[in-house]
Amino acid sequence: MCSIMQRVVDPLVSPRRDRMSSSAFCVFIALLMLQLACEKPHDPQSVLVHVYATLNQGDTDSALLEARHGYEAFHSRSTTWSWKFTIAQAEVLNRQGKPEEVLKLLADEPGPVPAGNVSIKKLWLEGLAYTSLHMFADADRRLQEAGPLCENGDPSICADVATARGTLEMQRGRFADAQHFFERVLETARTDGNPLPIANALLDLSWCAEEQSHFDEALDLAGEAHSIASKQNFGNVALKSLGNMGWAYYKLGEPEKAESMFSEAGAQAEKSRIIPDQALWLQAAGYVHLDERDFAVAEDLYGQSLKLSRQINNREHIINSLIALAFVSEQTSKLDDAQRYAAEALKMSVEDGNKRDQTYPKLVQGRIAAQQHDAVTAQTALEEVVDSPDATVSLKWEAQRSLARLYEDERQYEGARREYRAALTTFEGARDELKHDDSRLPFLNNASRIYDDYVHFLVKQGKSDEALEAAEYSRARTLNEGLGLLRNAVLKNAALKTAASKKDALKKGMTPKATLKKSAAFEPDPLNAAHIARQSGGTIFFYWLGEKESYLWLIAPKKTTLFTLPPESEIESTVQRYRKALTGPNDPIAEQNRDGQALYKMLIEPAKALLPKEKNTKIFIVPDASLNTLNFETLIAPDPTPHYWIEDATITNASSLRLLASSRRIDAKPSLLLLGDAVVASPDYPELRKASTEMETIQKHFATAQQRVFARDKATPPAYLNGNPETFSYIHFVAHGTASRISPLDSAIVLSKSALSKGGAEDDSFKLYARDIIHRPLHADLVTISTCYGAGSRAYSGEGLVGLSWAFLRAGAHNVIGALWEVSDVSTPQLMDDLYGGLSKGQAPSAALRAAKLSLLHSGGAFHRPFYWAPFQLYTGS
Repeated sequence: MCSIMQRVVDPLVSPRRDRMSSSAFCVFIALLMLQLACEKPHDPQSVLVHVYATLNQGDTDSALLEARHGYEAFHSRSTTWSWKFTIAQAEVLNRQGKPEEVLKLLADEPGPVPAGNVSIKKLWLEGLAYTSLHMFADADRRLQEAGPLCENGDPSICADVATARGTLEMQRGRFADAQHFFERVLETARTDGNPLPIANALLDLSWCAEEQSHFDEALDLAGEAHSIASKQNFGNVALKSLGNMGWAYYKLGEPEKAESMFSEAGAQAEKSRIIPDQALWLQAAGYVHLDERDFAVAEDLYGQSLKLSRQINNREHIINSLIALAFVSEQTSKLDDAQRYAAEALKMSVEDGNKRDQTYPKLVQGRIAAQQHDAVTAQTALEEVVDSPDATVSLKWEAQRSLARLYEDERQYEGARREYRAALTTFEGARDELKHDDSRLPFLNNASRIYDDYVHFLVKQGKSDEALEAAEYSRARTLNEGLGLLRNAVLKNAALKTAASKKDALKKGMTPKATLKKSAAFEPDPLNAAHIARQSGGTIFFYWLGEKESYLWLIAPKKTTLFTLPPESEIESTVQRYRKALTGPNDPIAEQNRDGQALYKMLIEPAKALLPKEKNTKIFIVPDASLNTLNFETLIAPDPTPHYWIEDATITNASSLRLLASSRRIDAKPSLLLLGDAVVASPDYPELRKASTEMETIQKHFATAQQRVFARDKATPPAYLNGNPETFSYIHFVAHGTASRISPLDSAIVLSKSALSKGGAEDDSFKLYARDIIHRPLHADLVTISTCYGAGSRAYSGEGLVGLSWAFLRAGAHNVIGALWEVSDVSTPQLMDDLYGGLSKGQAPSAALRAAKLSLLHSGGAFHRPFYWAPFQLYTGS
């Protein structure tokens, strides 16, 4: 994808000027307007200060008008005042993205330029304008001239010059040099303690980090800048940092978060008439729609961006808009348009000497040649992108994927396999650079299509076992890494590989080179899937939902069989309709729900003949994509009469084969940690009328000495976190729950307020967050989250549903029961009583939960509907 986060960094006032409070600002405006209306003002300094105050508020039109009026009123007083108001006008025009008008204004001002700060500012503005026009040599000369003058100049203005030099280096693609300038500015700003230059420097560094593919670092830096700017009411910085955060989220695989930020940033830019930023965020929003294959919307947004960019002759944004239009045209097979846009963008990039910008149109040209079956031209162009040191990491893996598809189309299958693996290795290297779970969780979305292409390719080559290994490699990566399931294999593999590399290098008389870490390479370990099935004591359904077609591997104790299923779009639409029916007022069997029957026919029936014939057979589901939101127990089997599949099988969900292979039972003495029946801490979470009843029914299944209960005002997040949860074999919550789709680790169990509560509207001390749960190691055999949406509401590519259930698995729980939708406060106590009754008799969690559900299903009352028993899903962990 084309990187479009070129942030225009123009600190607009000396950071040493004090910012007015909003009330003082309004009074000042009123007095100034009265003065301007009644008499000629006599204080040019106060007028100039107000120009910059207006500009900092983001009102560029008013700021420009005030600067022009100030020039008319005071230019005759002295050359210095003439130049100061000219500089102010130029700064506003620079903010509005009008570099040619900046240069003309500065060139047309008569009289010598005063020495000192005014001279430095003039050179700084000219440097910025030439940078915007991609006249890099002229920009460099101006900024170099300003350097010696800074020895005696205002430090804050000289920091602006250093920032401009960093911006110039960014436009040249010299990111390490740019980072040096930005870090120097940040260090000085932090020493001075002035928030505006600190926020601007953080913003620049976030841009620099993104261009170097350090996406989570870019997010952290932009987030810090946004926090400062929001508190200090620095409107322009807040706007840009919000957009930069959106771009970092987009690159991390979070398009939903990104799109809302792009929309807000774009609206604010339009309101402030900052045209370069309008163009920038239109482009960014377009990429979200392009990835969603909403091509018409994406093309319209790119067209608007190009029009605005041409309007202000901003070469940077013109090139980016052309590249974006080339991408969307190629993907919609408008090859003539794509070629035209790519050629113009490449020509401009070559003229500018920007090698990074040249890689994007070359990728498009390679793809166009591939569509035209010109294999030689396509291969040359794509290999040039892959080999370019200036290409971004995401562009490299896209070029490698395009090469793989080219070779596949040309029936050069070994070459295709090599390039698919190269693309995934490039991707895994980028993923390995990420530091936080919040970043790693969504990142696989960026490679979902590469994995899909590769799995499809291997299946078509008759290599179904290798396809399963590739599919499994993509599953539950963050979860497995957090549990350490990959760690030993990684270290062992890396050590062996390093030793072999050193030995081979020494044989050849070479200095041993560092080898790629195992975690940064695409190297799936061989799978003995049948052994995992034997070890788990059941049959495994492993699903892969693909764009062209989907797959089911039925893994039995003796062999693995592959089945081809409909494409993802068909399965997903059916799942969504059936989920809606399950949460409705009717019984799907009674109304002969076609979607429940169709899903059974699509997902189960192809493998039915290979399933054990006995009743209550043990089934493990390793779902994919929308199947993570589906309770397979509710699928409607046709024979001998329509019935729910739960009546035939004991069904458990697993995130991956690795996780299933590591799962085990605990034989420790039963002990219970029970929290719930919380005191209402917010009107959003009313009292649960049956909470105390549910807790009493659970407690009776444990000896008094083996249980610890926190109820009412004692049921707080610290009570859990500090209550030694790792010492209990059973943990149960009876409470409200929240599932955050936008930020799943912000999903929470709603308890009572902590005694250390801060109070106030922002107090959330009553919430036990998923991000806190994962840091408290557990050994529990079963964690039950008797809350609404305990399973989560957001499925990440490869990772499954992420929310409270995922968090407890990540903490080390061996099994977790979470809910897929709202839980009934009326029926749940009965279900939980039956569940713990079965557990006390020695039943496994899967068998006990199934028996409890069947009791409701066969009860004959209202509770027989899946709405009451089916939200609870069992997930097996390590």
